Amino acid sequence: MSLPKLRDWVYAAKTFAAAILALYLGFALSVPRPYWAMATVYICSNPLAGATRSKAAFRLAGTLIGATAAVVLVPNLAPAPELLTLALALWIGVCVFVALLDRSPRSYVFLLGGYTAALIGFPAVNDPASIFDLAVARSEAIALGIVCSSLVSTLVLPRTVGDAVRGRLDAWVGDAARFARDALATRPAGAAERETARDLARLAADAAEIDMLATHVAYDTSTLRDRADALAALRLRLLMLLPVLSSLADRMAELRPGGLPPAVAAAAAGLGAWISPEVPSRDPADIARERAASAELRAAFAAAEPALGAGATWRDMLASSLLTRLRDALDLAEDTRTLRRAIASGRAPAFPLASAPGVEVAEARHVDHLLPLLSALGVAAAVVLNAGFWIATGWPDGASAPMMAATAMALFANRDDPTPAMVEFTVWAAVSIGVMGVYLFAVLPAASSFEMVALALAPAFMVFGVMMAMPATAGPGLVVAFNGATLLALQGSYAADFTAYANTGVAFLVGLSSAAVLTGTLRAVGSAFAVGRLTRADGRTLARAARGRGRGDRARVAGLMLDRLSLVAPRLAALPAGEGAALRGALAAPRIGLNIVDLRGARHALSEHARDAVDRLLDRLAADLRRAPGAADPALLRTIDDALSSVVAGGGEGRRAAVLGLVGLRRALFPSARAYGPASDPRPDLQVAAE
Repeated sequence: MSLPKLRDWVYAAKTFAAAILALYLGFALSVPRPYWAMATVYICSNPLAGATRSKAAFRLAGTLIGATAAVVLVPNLAPAPELLTLALALWIGVCVFVALLDRSPRSYVFLLGGYTAALIGFPAVNDPASIFDLAVARSEAIALGIVCSSLVSTLVLPRTVGDAVRGRLDAWVGDAARFARDALATRPAGAAERETARDLARLAADAAEIDMLATHVAYDTSTLRDRADALAALRLRLLMLLPVLSSLADRMAELRPGGLPPAVAAAAAGLGAWISPEVPSRDPADIARERAASAELRAAFAAAEPALGAGATWRDMLASSLLTRLRDALDLAEDTRTLRRAIASGRAPAFPLASAPGVEVAEARHVDHLLPLLSALGVAAAVVLNAGFWIATGWPDGASAPMMAATAMALFANRDDPTPAMVEFTVWAAVSIGVMGVYLFAVLPAASSFEMVALALAPAFMVFGVMMAMPATAGPGLVVAFNGATLLALQGSYAADFTAYANTGVAFLVGLSSAAVLTGTLRAVGSAFAVGRLTRADGRTLARAARGRGRGDRARVAGLMLDRLSLVAPRLAALPAGEGAALRGALAAPRIGLNIVDLRGARHALSEHARDAVDRLLDRLAADLRRAPGAADPALLRTIDDALSSVVAGGGEGRRAAVLGLVGLRRALFPSARAYGPASDPRPDLQVAAE
């Protein structure tokens, strides 16, 4: 782990200043529980100003929703504690379920709406008449903490989301450009197939992180907020680059052993020279030279295009497919430069986008209802069990157990296996209980003024803030800072009680420990389970695409497949056997989907005999991919080759598009098959894409 940098200490100082300001204003304004405002600062703070403001807005909305739910439920159900417990558990479970269906930062609204009801509702069970005052007090404190964290983050040495997004975009485009240049090199590939797959998976995971970070731009003060349309267009093209680069690398690897046709090799080398990992120049002369060079490349692609008539060979088909992907890559790369310049200048794109509408992807998102349902059931069970134990034993301060169980399970519900994170949460919560105990009973009794309290708290909370600023320790830092501010429970005068503190601390640990145990029992599914569900979802999408016979929905299929790829990529490293089959299958799935849709569109312009052969293939694909999306039946290769023979011989205006679609399917599903020939048979030891 690297040592903290200056910017980490600056963030810690800013956050502590905002927390102390919130605490001071809480005292000055007579807010009933001012320490809630201090804790809120640590929950809302982020090194990026725009992310702080967006999280603050979501937290305020979630607090108001949760407070309203508590005010409605507690007074009406307080005479029946068991029924109240069930109602709160059901509310929290529903909120967690809805939050997990929305994979954007907006999901925080629903998460907070759930566990805020627990934080307000359970302490008021013994005094339901105070529920409204408690809800108002928490809402006031949360709002105060939000205002302080947002002001300090915005006014004091702000770091904007726009700058972070630009930096991540530059790094991503640079990595993609280097990958493309390596793939296009006519010398033997330096990277093994596994390395190529890993590079593409890393690009997919990084694209998903950029997409998540970009959702905060609307709350930012940078100029990027005014170019949200260009940013959205750029993000879609980055996603579409992934299957294009995958196909391009595949075709180059297949054609290299026998040598590329000279015209095709020159075209590939030309694109490799044109692509650059550097930030695009905004000088008009440089832009003019770029566009002239891209026009020459398109002319070279057209001149190198082989005929795909009845005498076309397999290498002709591969060369034509490669040239198509070179064209797509050039279009996307040129659009990327155009959009990056538009974002940098704050103006509309200077030129029409080359890849629209030819290469497109929709903002489609994968939704899985099972994992959110398991999470919702788990958090509801944890609340019921902890609240039941508290009620049955009459444990003083036992309300903290269901509160902490609900909070922890809600915060980590989006993980495949939240148990390790919850165990870590419990360990660091115990650390914060010990540290804050020393403060409460050894340090703060000697502090006679607010200034002395602030000075006394500074060393610990500065360390907590630095931990929050560093990715490797961000989670533990947040736990000790937030729990520490809550456990201190600072009021206008010193009134610490060791028995009450010990009860609260034990209840914290009981709630967190029980949540970890329940999670490990009811909710821990692991990355392999999640990857399997994503693979089966891919199969269902591909089967639906193959059953269709229209020309539409290409953008939606691409969006769904690429979205799932971004979900699979970061999970693969956790699999015991490494990436292997799952990685190759995940990378092949978007290519299969796009080729199916393209083949569907081309079939309308084929001869009747060729169209019948394509329809038989599509029906076979629909059945096979639905049944076993991760492993294509080797007999399917003969069906593809039969369709290819019929299309090549049958003619028609759609022949070229159909041939390219069939070539793409053959390479995606059977990358190890021998070269196509009119009478070719699959090898006995044929390997498929997902092996």
